[in-house]
Amino acid sequence: MRQWYRRFAPYFLVAVIGALIGGSLVVGCAGPAPANPNAKNGLLKPNTAEASISDARNTPIVRAAQKISPTVVGITNKAYARDFFNRKVLVDQGQGSGVIFDSQGYIATNNHVVENAQEIIVTLLDGRTFPGKVLGADPATDLAVVKIDGASDLPVAEFGDSDQLLVGEPAIAIGNPLGVEFKGSVSAGIISALNRSIDIGERRFKLIQTDAAINPGNSGGALVNADGVVVGINSAKISVTGVEGLGFAIPINTARPILQTLIEKGKVVRPYLGVSIVDAKTARQYGYTDAEKGLFVAKIFEGTPAAKAGMKLGDIILKVAGVDINSIADLRSVLDSKALGSRVDVIIIRDNAQRTVSVVLEEMPSEEK
Repeated sequence: MRQWYRRFAPYFLVAVIGALIGGSLVVGCAGPAPANPNAKNGLLKPNTAEASISDARNTPIVRAAQKISPTVVGITNKAYARDFFNRKVLVDQGQGSGVIFDSQGYIATNNHVVENAQEIIVTLLDGRTFPGKVLGADPATDLAVVKIDGASDLPVAEFGDSDQLLVGEPAIAIGNPLGVEFKGSVSAGIISALNRSIDIGERRFKLIQTDAAINPGNSGGALVNADGVVVGINSAKISVTGVEGLGFAIPINTARPILQTLIEKGKVVRPYLGVSIVDAKTARQYGYTDAEKGLFVAKIFEGTPAAKAGMKLGDIILKVAGVDINSIADLRSVLDSKALGSRVDVIIIRDNAQRTVSVVLEEMPSEEK
């Protein structure tokens, strides 16, 4: 019995010690533990729950932002000014955004972003900067094209079809709110409405309305759908007390031909009548007419389409090409939709009688734009 105890006592002692310290000695004696399938290089892989979170993050908005963000640039508008010592220096006049739409360095932006610029600096998402040149601008649609040279491997945005947009579908605005310090900012919302008409100056704009946040500096940036294609160029934001989430973009189907024309010609050629006009309400206040609607012709310019067609001072324009005309924006909108050389019927009131004048539209001289 004593011999049996002496023989097996060491093994009992090892077993007791192993139990007290958590079995580490037993495991050590038993050989290496089986490999953890979730371990790699000393780190644990995400479990199934964590993997599903990663999948959830891969949303259409994330994919659209990753696709388009590299194509959105910052544009700094510089102009000369006098400093405290009356020296001529270049200063920042404003900042905005742009969208690269051609690998040769063509960038779409807003006219007001580059207006009166004496130097343009373009900043890419990766931090590279290039001098830019304004190839052409169109104040009537607030569009412009900037060109940069010497840039390689430029990402290019894909333009979509804004005519296929649906109210309520996702909309992503990408730009540089408040300047290049916030470059590549992404805000998301929905397409709130289509074909919204707003009057800016003498022009009427047909715009996409969205509640995606568009702030100063976003102008000229991209409005993108869930497929990651550009459907609009961010242009204006109504900032009125009590009004939030009301942003606008120029439909890309409207912008596309204008951008191409700006590249080819540096300007957009538009037809005109060749008259100075005021609305009937204003003319009535000054006693020029008693008309309740239409536009009062205050001046006829010699050699213009209106003069050639026989229009006269004091005529009241009621309709052009079948469209009621009650504001300068109405007239601009109709004329902009017509081709040079086309003939349009202008219904006027003269000597209290209604008559029709046929006008052949010609190119508006550049000095009168």
